[in-house]
Amino acid sequence: MKINNFGTSGVNPYKRQMNKLDNIAKTTANATDKIEISTTAKEMQQVSQYAVNRQTKVDELKIQVENGNYKINPNEVAKSILNFYKR
Repeated sequence: MKINNFGTSGVNPYKRQMNKLDNIAKTTANATDKIEISTTAKEMQQVSQYAVNRQTKVDELKIQVENGNYKINPNEVAKSILNFYKR
C-alpha cells in the first residue's frame, strides 16, 4: 500500500504569508507622497506688517523696563482682567 502526501502539508503556510507581506512592501515602497501648499498658505507664512510693528513695540517696552521707566497702571490692569472674565 502506498501513502501519498495529503493536502498542502508540503507548503509552509508561514512562508506564504511572509511572501505576501514582502510583495505588499515592495509595491508600497515605490509609492511616493506629494504635498502641495496653496498660495493662501504661502501668503500666511510670510512675515506680515503686523509682526514687524509688534516687534518694534516689544523692543520699545523692553528698553523701558530695563531703564526702569515703565510704569504699570493698576486701574487699567484691573479693568482688563474684568473685561476678560466678562466675555
